Order: sequence, then C-alpha cells, then structure tokens
Amino acid sequence: MLNITELPLHVLQPSRASDRLLQPLWDYLLFHHMPLISSPFFIVILAFSSYLIFSVPFAILDLLGERVPLFHQYKIQPERQPTMGMMAKSFLTALYNHIFFVLPAVSIGMFILPIPALPQDAPTIYELFVDALAALLLFDTQYYIWHYIHHKQPQLYRWIHAVHHEYMAPFSWSTEQLSIPELMAVGFWSNLDPLLLKCHPLTIWFMTVFSIWMSVEDHIGYDLPWTLNRVVPFGLLGGAPAHDMHHQKPSSNFAPFFSHWDRIFGTAVTLKKKKL
Repeated sequence: MLNITELPLHVLQPSRASDRLLQPLWDYLLFHHMPLISSPFFIVILAFSSYLIFSVPFAILDLLGERVPLFHQYKIQPERQPTMGMMAKSFLTALYNHIFFVLPAVSIGMFILPIPALPQDAPTIYELFVDALAALLLFDTQYYIWHYIHHKQPQLYRWIHAVHHEYMAPFSWSTEQLSIPELMAVGFWSNLDPLLLKCHPLTIWFMTVFSIWMSVEDHIGYDLPWTLNRVVPFGLLGGAPAHDMHHQKPSSNFAPFFSHWDRIFGTAVTLKKKKL
C-alpha cells in the first residue's frame, strides 16, 4: 500500500485551479483518503459493498412477495420466489469466493505487480463517460464470447458455468453466485480492460460501481418501469427481462449488459410482456 508520507508535497496539496468539475472531489480523496484509495484492496471493498447495498432492497422485496403488490406485479416469474435458504447460499458463495480467492489473489499481486501512481488531475466528465462506456462495451464483448462458448461446450458448462444457473429464476443475491474459474475470467477482464484503455482511477471506480448495479439489476427478477433497460432508449440494454429469459432459455441472451451482440448473432429472445 502506498504510504502517504512518501508522496511529494505537491501531491498532498489541493490541485491548482481547474475547469474539471471532478477536481474538488479528486483533491479531497487524494488529501484525506490517500492510504485507502491507494490500497489494492480498495477496489475489492468497493465492489463487494456495492453488491451488498444494491442487492438488499430487492432481497427484501422477494421475501415480502405478494404483501407488496405495487412491486410484486412486476415480478417476471412470480411462481418462483427465492427462499431465505437460496439467498443465503448465493451470498455465502460470493463471500467464500472473496475471502478465500479474491483477497489472497490481491495479496499475492501486491508483491508481483507495481502499484500505479495516482494522477494529480481528475478526469473530465467527458473522459469519465467515454472511457467507462468503452470499458463496458469491451467487457460486454469479451463476456458474450466467453458465455456463448461455455453454453455450447457441455463440459465447460458443467464444470464452470453451471453454478450460476442453479436457479431458473434469478434474484439479486445470485448475481455473484459464480464458480472460481468464472470469477477469475470476470475479474481478469474487469481489471485488464481499464488498464488497456488507460482509464483514470476515478473512472475505474465509477465503472465498477455502475457495472455492479447493472449486474444486480439484470438478476433482480423484476421488470420494473424505471430500470435502466426501460430508461435507455432503443432497447440498447437487455436488463432483467433479457437475463431472466436467459435463465429460462439458456441458449439465448448471452450478453451481460447490452443487446447488440445478441441481435447481430441471432441469440436475442424477448420476454413476453404480461398484462398488469
């Protein structure tokens, strides 16, 4: 971990006047939270805490079920309600993976990989948006290919990807119910892509939180009228309807976020809207 006492004095001082809207935030993080944000474990804490925070509200909705008709009417598979036991199993799988794989892997990486220096300047809003979008599109492409192959090869599906398909009706906690090899693949791309695209750390953190929100939203099992796939026009995002259909028909909807690859290669299957 980077020691704040080893930094040049100018890095510890608020940056010069800047027209970058994110500069005050970045200066604050550098000056007040350098030991935290420079730690390799920060991104792990950020990612796992985002998974927890985003999953809890929908887990509560699932447990309440028909007692909250305002939300239950949007349940895609109302006949398949997750139980407390199912939720606990998914969460404990994610927790186990992080404690016994992710954290040790990061610890080993600390002794192998150099810790990158944090820049003094914040990204512009434009840079953050464009770089994050580019990284998401790149990951979407990589995972589409990986996902397609692991459904078409029975042995790969059985030993690697089947863990995620234990339940036909996904729910928020099942977002990170993954085997170790799948977690390795997802983690490898998630860490490599921003480096290849030379993303700013602030962009990486934003993209991490946003991508986890999209992942959880894909698994919530509700076709809510205000989710991203409804807000973003032209059906560019698959959202919960697409991924729910993938769990019902595993030969369809392989892309994790966007819908263009499934449309191009003919693997898109649309969920039939039920009348409310």
